[in-house]
Amino acid sequence: MEEERKDPKEEQEHQEAQDTTPKKGFPVNIIIICILGLCVLGGGLFAWKSGMLSRFSGRSEARVSDKSPEESTKDIGPIYSMDTFIVNLIGGRGKNYLKAKIELEMDNAKLVEEINKRLPQFRDTILTMLSSKTYDDIKTLEGKFQLREEIISILNQHLNSGKIKNVYFTDFIVQ
Repeated sequence: MEEERKDPKEEQEHQEAQDTTPKKGFPVNIIIICILGLCVLGGGLFAWKSGMLSRFSGRSEARVSDKSPEESTKDIGPIYSMDTFIVNLIGGRGKNYLKAKIELEMDNAKLVEEINKRLPQFRDTILTMLSSKTYDDIKTLEGKFQLREEIISILNQHLNSGKIKNVYFTDFIVQ
């Protein structure tokens, strides 16, 4: 049998067509892009975990406070944990309520005994104050700071053997 002879032009076109077909194998570009993506993701995770991003996000660890820098660097005082408060807010026709867990920072440990004696008075004072608030009063950050200052001021009026330095909301839910 005789072999068919191909035209040299056909053979050249056939060769060029084979050269343009994609090669099987993993493209290097995809590998490089994946590695770069993982590096960026890892760097972002590291920055987030180490706290570097808080410097740029506007949410720094500085609090709105009237305290001087010397007072804010001191150790935290003894903490008195109060039970959870649940109150209806004004203006919501019973639909809006506040659930708050409050911790009191004291200036000395002797104050614990006085707070224990006055606990019903403290709970009544805080419940009355919280239930006199509207949703609009406490929905903003400024409103929460104002509420904190009001609690400190009212409770300190009842104390003789020390002062409440700060109030911490460890649970604060408005619905």
